[in-house]
Amino acid sequence: MATIALNQSIGTAHSNGFSNNYGPQDKFRNISVKLISKGSKVDFGLVRSQLRSTSEESFCVQASTAQTTVYDPVLSPLHNSTKDSPKKSNEVALILIRHGESLWNEKNLFTGCVDVPLTKKGVEEAIEAGKRISNIPVDMIYTSALIRAQMTAMLAMTQHRRRKVPIIMHNESEQAKQWSRIFSEDTIKQSIPVITAWQLNERMYGELQGLNKQETADRYGTDKVHDWRRSYDIPPPNGESLEMCAQRAVAYFREQIEPQLLTGKNVMIAAHGNSLRSIIMYLDKLTSQEVISLELSTGIPMLYIFKEGKFIRRGSPVAPTEHGVYAYTRVRQLSTLYLFISLKNI
Repeated sequence: MATIALNQSIGTAHSNGFSNNYGPQDKFRNISVKLISKGSKVDFGLVRSQLRSTSEESFCVQASTAQTTVYDPVLSPLHNSTKDSPKKSNEVALILIRHGESLWNEKNLFTGCVDVPLTKKGVEEAIEAGKRISNIPVDMIYTSALIRAQMTAMLAMTQHRRRKVPIIMHNESEQAKQWSRIFSEDTIKQSIPVITAWQLNERMYGELQGLNKQETADRYGTDKVHDWRRSYDIPPPNGESLEMCAQRAVAYFREQIEPQLLTGKNVMIAAHGNSLRSIIMYLDKLTSQEVISLELSTGIPMLYIFKEGKFIRRGSPVAPTEHGVYAYTRVRQLSTLYLFISLKNI
């Protein structure tokens, strides 16, 4: 039996079994849905007649100006047919999730790099985030070194329909690598490597960490605390500014994560308000003035499509409900439109 180490370097993880297993290998029914330009009517009669024989399960069709080809055939309700397998996707998904509410968020304390876990509400937010991304392929996960981000990633993946197991890769020492080896290729194929990196940590708030935000504003003045919290280049006492946080977070993204996207890996990042703001600043080419007004809610995932070296923001995926499942369908050259179809209601 081949001996395979799960926690080898990222460059070798692919060759040892952590490959992109979300290529469209299964077949699916060839469906033609007639969608006209934005503002025009949709021919639901054609939709009804072509979809009635497929399944009673509901699903969501997303159409946009971009070619939507990030596709998971196993998760699609159309995967059981034997006709017309799609070509391999030339797009990959990048999912960003700010951790759920932490115990210090609840207490209105400056947290920064202090390592505190999620509240019950934070756990629920992480699970809800997992439902929103449950049909989006994930091949690799990156988190900060802090437990609230790691808990969010793990809880989110409990909702994923692939049921793959996220496994933290320990590279602290040679012994850590050896002791966490996996000796089954089949098990590796059903696992997702999780890489932790301090560079994705929340920005370090220095002498503010552990202080109550309102009491700090009362003590130092609202304007001063606002500068510490929301300016781009003014750090709190002995802490990091957003600019300093961005330097480490964006450098890590470009050097470690972006190469994985270029090789076709679908990536999820679970991190923090400021480290993710920094990455979004890079992805969306925001200015230093634009990024300081960017707010990220806890536990709400954001989806980007990476195609031909460009990042295309897709917003937050729709949570699955009884009447609809968020999914991708190959739809080409259509004006921006979201069409939610419930087969039960047609």
